[in-house]
Amino acid sequence: MCLAIPSKILKINGPLAEVDIGGNVKEVNIMLTPEAKVGDYVLLHAGYAIQVIDEKSAEEIFDAWEDAHEAIQ
Repeated sequence: MCLAIPSKILKINGPLAEVDIGGNVKEVNIMLTPEAKVGDYVLLHAGYAIQVIDEKSAEEIFDAWEDAHEAIQ
């Protein structure tokens, strides 16, 4: 199964961006989402931003993951 992880763009430097993934900062490639800008949320897969999403969608995904995690505890 493949998952796309929501993250928030903190900084952009050419085709790369620093993103916040649940408090962890990573550098990812944003070549597939040229419309992405600082402050946007993107879905990440295999080190690439594959889609720009709104904050509400990102929060819904985080909430669903949290619910799933709690269900297996």
